[in-house]
Amino acid sequence: MKDMGLWDEGDWIAVIAVVVLGAFLTVGALIAGSKKPEFAGHPKGLYMLFFAEMWERFSYYGMRAILIFYLTQHWLFSDGKSNLIYGAYTSLVYITPVLGGYLADRYLGQRKAVLFGGVLLACGHLFMAFEGVGGQEDATINVFWLALALIIVGSGFLKANISVMVGQLYRLTDMRRDAAYTIFYMGINVGAALGTILVGYLGQKIGWGYGFGLAGIGMVAGLIVFVLGKNVLLGAGEAPAPLSRQKETTIYAIGVGAVAVMWALVQYQDVIQNLLIVSGLALLGYVLYESFKLPKEPRERMFAILFLIALNPLFWGLFEQAGGSFNLYTDRYVAGVGEGGVPASLFQSINPIYIILFAPIFAALWQWLGKKGLEPSAPAKFALALAQVGLGFLVFVWGANSVGPEVATPVLFVFLLYMLHTTGELCLSPVGLSAMNRLAPTYLASLIMGAWFYMTAVGNFVAGKIGEATGGESGEMTKSATLAIYDKIGWITLGVSVVILLLSPIVKKWMHLDTLQDRDDGLAGIGEAEPQAAGVHPAPKPGA
Repeated sequence: MKDMGLWDEGDWIAVIAVVVLGAFLTVGALIAGSKKPEFAGHPKGLYMLFFAEMWERFSYYGMRAILIFYLTQHWLFSDGKSNLIYGAYTSLVYITPVLGGYLADRYLGQRKAVLFGGVLLACGHLFMAFEGVGGQEDATINVFWLALALIIVGSGFLKANISVMVGQLYRLTDMRRDAAYTIFYMGINVGAALGTILVGYLGQKIGWGYGFGLAGIGMVAGLIVFVLGKNVLLGAGEAPAPLSRQKETTIYAIGVGAVAVMWALVQYQDVIQNLLIVSGLALLGYVLYESFKLPKEPRERMFAILFLIALNPLFWGLFEQAGGSFNLYTDRYVAGVGEGGVPASLFQSINPIYIILFAPIFAALWQWLGKKGLEPSAPAKFALALAQVGLGFLVFVWGANSVGPEVATPVLFVFLLYMLHTTGELCLSPVGLSAMNRLAPTYLASLIMGAWFYMTAVGNFVAGKIGEATGGESGEMTKSATLAIYDKIGWITLGVSVVILLLSPIVKKWMHLDTLQDRDDGLAGIGEAEPQAAGVHPAPKPGA
């Protein structure tokens, strides 16, 4: 144990994270020990899901924070190749929920799907702790690929389904639903922040196995919470119809088979790229085919949906530099980071912390503007989101260049970039989910939500390709080349945002908000599933 007088900033941040985690667990124990069916006006099942998801996000984002360093420093992939692997992995994480959600809706039910996904995730995170000797010639790298595949498929079964279960605890007309999702999203972001700090600290300061091992322990803890809390779910998430043992076993076998497919895919990123292109064009073609069969107003709403969905890859392709190229840049070229300073992975906690701070402000802002008739339309908010993510890069490049090429970039500009990217995220992610749910015809609602997540997956792969470019022809990142790419994508995105803003009145007209009617279609939970890196957000009020 290091003498307290020798603690650096990273040590203090880790200790603070442990204290905060302890406080949350104490509250959780008090809720679990209560004999009452509700706590603070909500069913105890909500808090069980809160803590199960908090631990799952603790594991996922903790592992994600050190993945790029594990690829470059332990398995010795080049910077460019590591970014591409990272992008391929995160893109697959956003595609598999389509399979997991379908199997849960039709056969398993959300509870068993989450349980199966949790088991796969726990195995995957624990397998990540098998380091071997390192280098690509080490046969242990196959265990690493298996670990990624298990996490990908496990996320597919768990990611959207646990969010849907929150909605199933309430009637569609229950006024507590929005507050419930706000509480749930806090669990996601608390888990993301604490996991990033503690797993990142152990992984970079003590050893990879310790960091990944903690992520695995966190996932096991979430699984235990979920299993022990079954009774407080009050039947939420059960199968839609009686399921035979043979059919249930077959579904689990499909999940295991999917692990084998992902084990291969994550190693061959070019195959993923081709699959994304082919399946993306097929999805676009099908949506357009269905759109042209609709009357004028629903058809134009579908055009508005496609317009918004098409912006997803651009935004997430830039935003997701956080865990890849920007993570590497922070480690190598930012003052006070790395050896003797704060581990670079800890900076991944800034985004979820900002979300916790800013999301209530944005929700209140949209309501206030809406009452005055000044709230921007959904496409205008998308334009603001792109402007902010582009401006984040431009501010960072300016800050890095202001001190000269030989001087480490001041850490202030890391915080500014994350702040602008987070406020941009809050203008796009919850707004987009709300728009998908509001504008899609009932019979196409699930397909449209799937298309939204699909394009998020494309964005994550685009992020890997942009990150690969920062490595240049040699595959190794340089400060000047990375800043040049950030500068270029910043200006391009700012220009695109201006075009989107100019087109927004046309797209708003396509939305036909004045003729939208309320519906009671039973789509409990849709629109609240986690859309991106940091978690879910409370859905904005009318006017989104």
